[in-house]
Amino acid sequence: MKLSRAAIFFCLYLIFTHSNANEKSKIINKLNYINNIQFKFIQKTNDKIEKGKCILVFPSKLKCDYDDKNKKEIIVNKKMIAVTQKRYGKTLFYPLSKSAFINILRKNELKKIINENEAIIDEYINIVFLDKNDSKTLIRFNKKDFLLAGWVSSDQYNNQIIFEIEIISINQMINNDIFTLPSKS
Repeated sequence: MKLSRAAIFFCLYLIFTHSNANEKSKIINKLNYINNIQFKFIQKTNDKIEKGKCILVFPSKLKCDYDDKNKKEIIVNKKMIAVTQKRYGKTLFYPLSKSAFINILRKNELKKIINENEAIIDEYINIVFLDKNDSKTLIRFNKKDFLLAGWVSSDQYNNQIIFEIEIISINQMINNDIFTLPSKS
């Protein structure tokens, strides 16, 4: 009796492990053909909800325009992040290396994270990632098409940030000029 329970448990474990590995390989195969994506987003931080559109070009280029009164814009260009509030003409600069974005913006890093970390499947395929500071990020992929669906992370104040995306297009022609950082004043 104990032997048959152990055998059933072992078989279920193998099926579950194989299923997760299969899902992860499908995500990586999809990523291999993606050079850029354009998407709409909803960003939730505590009770604050922000929306907008982004263009992500691998590796490490991102431009997001927020639909808010401050006309917030984020531009990532390889090593720097510029956050501009056009309403006030104010821009803050941050090194990309200090951002949780860095692992999502570099396709090779993202594929490595998918390969090396645990997948949890619920309504999404979630890849659990701990960075060098033991900060946890959950990278989400859709179960239907294996495309990036968003991520869940924490900011420097320990606020949970949920970033949900809806991909509009893949591998469109993108003008690289949109990733030019504003000049530092």
